[in-house]
Amino acid sequence: QVQLVESGGGLVQPGGSLTLSCTASGSTLGLDVYEIGWFHQAPEKEREGVSCIDSRESSLFYSDSVKGRFTISRDNAKNTVYLQMNNLKPEDTGVYFCAAEWTPVGVRPCVPGHFGSWGQGTQVTVSS
Repeated sequence: QVQLVESGGGLVQPGGSLTLSCTASGSTLGLDVYEIGWFHQAPEKEREGVSCIDSRESSLFYSDSVKGRFTISRDNAKNTVYLQMNNLKPEDTGVYFCAAEWTPVGVRPCVPGHFGSWGQGTQVTVSS
């Protein structure tokens, strides 16, 4: 099973930017057979899908709340997936998790139940 480690979180003012990284290890397969998702859990709320990228980089999903502000990308050679977050808002505050699921073909719904491997999360706080 693949292990995931998130990094890049922190405290940022509204309107600011952060780039989150999700680095994978421990799998005998390359990252290029996994669909990767970023999920946001705000305080006292359920975890929800923010952005997902399929293994072939042919399908990108963004939730309505981040569309136009966040960009997901992947560098399979580095076993890393990124989430560039611009124009951050206070409601973006929370823990961001990356998740992976073996998906060499096709696309999974960007919902937590479709992903089996999870990182520990990284805290993002947007506040003035």
